This record gives sequence, C-alpha cells and structure tokens, in this order.
Amino acid sequence: MNRDIGHSAAPHSALRPEGFQLPAPTGHFVIRLSATPRGARLARRLAAEEVHRWGRPYDSDANRTVTLLVAELATNAVRHGRVRGRDFRLRLTLGPDGTSLRIEVTDARPECRPPSPGAIPPPSADLDTGRGLLLVEALSTRWGTTDGDPCTKTVWCEVALY
Repeated sequence: MNRDIGHSAAPHSALRPEGFQLPAPTGHFVIRLSATPRGARLARRLAAEEVHRWGRPYDSDANRTVTLLVAELATNAVRHGRVRGRDFRLRLTLGPDGTSLRIEVTDARPECRPPSPGAIPPPSADLDTGRGLLLVEALSTRWGTTDGDPCTKTVWCEVALY
C-alpha cells in the first residue's frame, strides 16, 4: 500500500514579506489499494479519516456523503475495473476554499467505461445492484470519466462540503 499525503505548509512568518498572503489551505490524499473488496472497504475508511482531519467530523453530512461516494466508486473499480495483479488508486483533493472535494478512483480497465453523466439506465427492479452511479450522480455536483493513459481510466466526482 502506497500513501502520499500533501498538506500546505505555512512558511515562518519572519520570512514572509510585508503584505504577503498565503493561499487558502488545500488538502491532498493519494493511496494505492488492492483491487479487492478489502481494498474498497479500506478506501472508504481512509477517506472518512482524512475528511475528518480536514475539519468535517465523522458524524457530519459532508463526511458521510464523501464516504458513500468513495465506497461506490471504489466498489465499481473492484467489480468492473479489476485486472489481476493491478491496484486501484484513490485521490482526494480538497478545494482551495475548503468547501469542495474532488474524489478520483483510477482503475486498470480503460475499456470498461461507465455511462455518461445523465445517461445512466434505470436499475433492474429485481436486482440488488446497479444503483451506485445513480447515487454518485445524485450526491455530487458533477462527475465524469477521464483517460489517464492507455492502461487506466479515472472516474471522478466533486462534492460540496457545506
């Protein structure tokens, strides 16, 4: 498991020229996890912890929403984007103003793309699956899919943290 966390650091005040203003703090969290149900569960738990560290308590609506969105995207990466021996990557990026968060899940199956936003077919009434992207669409401000390289795709969403 690889983890890369970046936090903006404030330079020592004595080193700042007069009138210098620091940019708004941002948070960044990246981790590679095994493309297994255990990896998806761990993604959900680590996201909840990181969002809590960024000032949204575990029991807040914002934390619960982010946790659910990460769970859905990570589960899809495991179910539909898994290639034996390849991990998936979770990236969380807190917006500069601290009121928005971008969630990205990258998997190893670029040919297995989800439907476009707004074009998700209704789930089958007799199945217990097929509702994850509907939740992503309903709870995020926007979402989509991007290609990173010939071997991966990233499904992302953005969520307001009011």
